[in-house]
Amino acid sequence: MAVVAVAMLTGGLLLLQTLESALVSSTDSLLRSKVQDVAVLIQNDHAEDANRAVAGTVNKDPLVQILNRRGTVVAASEPRLLEAPLSSLRPAAEQIATENVSAPGLLGDADERYLVVLGVEDEGSKYWVLAGRTIQPQSDTVRIVTGFLLIAMPLLLAVVGLSVHFLVGRSLRQVDTIRTQVSHIDASRLSERVDVPRTGDELQALAATMNSMLDRIETADQRQRQFVSNASHELRSPLTTIRTGLDISIADASGKTWRGMQPILAEETQRLQDLVEDLLTLSKADDEGLAVRREDVDLDDVLATELRRVNATSKHRIVADLVPARIAGDPARLSQAFRNVLDNADRHAAGTIAVKLSVMVQTVVVTIDDDGTPVPVADRERIFGRFVRLDESRSRHRGGSGLGLAIARGIVEAHDGRVIATETTQGWCRFEVSFPQMARPAAAPHADLPIGL
Repeated sequence: MAVVAVAMLTGGLLLLQTLESALVSSTDSLLRSKVQDVAVLIQNDHAEDANRAVAGTVNKDPLVQILNRRGTVVAASEPRLLEAPLSSLRPAAEQIATENVSAPGLLGDADERYLVVLGVEDEGSKYWVLAGRTIQPQSDTVRIVTGFLLIAMPLLLAVVGLSVHFLVGRSLRQVDTIRTQVSHIDASRLSERVDVPRTGDELQALAATMNSMLDRIETADQRQRQFVSNASHELRSPLTTIRTGLDISIADASGKTWRGMQPILAEETQRLQDLVEDLLTLSKADDEGLAVRREDVDLDDVLATELRRVNATSKHRIVADLVPARIAGDPARLSQAFRNVLDNADRHAAGTIAVKLSVMVQTVVVTIDDDGTPVPVADRERIFGRFVRLDESRSRHRGGSGLGLAIARGIVEAHDGRVIATETTQGWCRFEVSFPQMARPAAAPHADLPIGL
């Protein structure tokens, strides 16, 4: 209201000033032209001829007086104006002065008049030409406009105030409604949502954004709860085995049971350690993303190392077709990602695992195929989730914890790549991993060789 009032007052004053200046300007222009015309008569003709011309003026508007050097009126457009000069201004020759005067005794009215006085010199004689015109209509116009503004401005301010109070109040009520609803949503009420007003403006967008945020919070909470539940379930099995083995071993004073349980406990301890490391990796990925170093990596060397490891422990035939390829990444993390995918292929292969490294125009593509059953189309995205096992009937020991592919995807995406599950034209299961290519190496490609020979 204060800002609008100041703006309206400033605008009103500028309007009045501009209006008054425009009205007076037209009168000033007319009178200046009149005194210049009379001055030309005085200078070109004789002063008496100019006096007769002024006295014989039919149009009495504007009023005209001619004064001699003593200040006496020698000619006027009306007889009443012969009595006394309208103004005491006496500018120098060729100079003009202006004045607002009111002469009720001389002119018989109280109207304010605007006067223009011009000094004239002719053959050593000095004269002053005065021309005046009433500006009462202009003054009345300014007063009317001023009165209108004085009445209209408070009314307009009242309208603005009521409108702002209503509109802002309505908006704030809706914001307060959203705030109240959000304040009641806690961890036990994450399924609740705020009402979305159908206003088509920022308030509707705010409520929709708030609901979208609550959707993400609820989804994250559900994922976190599911993650904790699955992690607890996975950790319970090896811990139970270790505790049972220790109890049994302690009960046997001869130590024979301990020697028999030692391999089992060592295996369960290793499994527990791997699971904790996997959980720690996923936790870091959730909090701040996987930390990866960026250096030049020969991807074919990383793959060759992992393939030799799998070949040393796997009962399946492993065939590789590798060509030199270089990317920017973390060798340790890349090894972990390929190890997880290769271990998954080793668990599901029937007899053969085939790995191929190809260099495209802008990407490096690694395909890891096994002759096992392909991942069903409906599960090809879900398989990269945490604790996901497509074959729930198999043992956890053989099927793993269900975290390997999730970790592999996190590592690949941290290197600006992607990993997908698909199948080959022969019906084999395929995992395709692609990375942006950094530089095309100059070394010659390897032939199709079994790893480990």
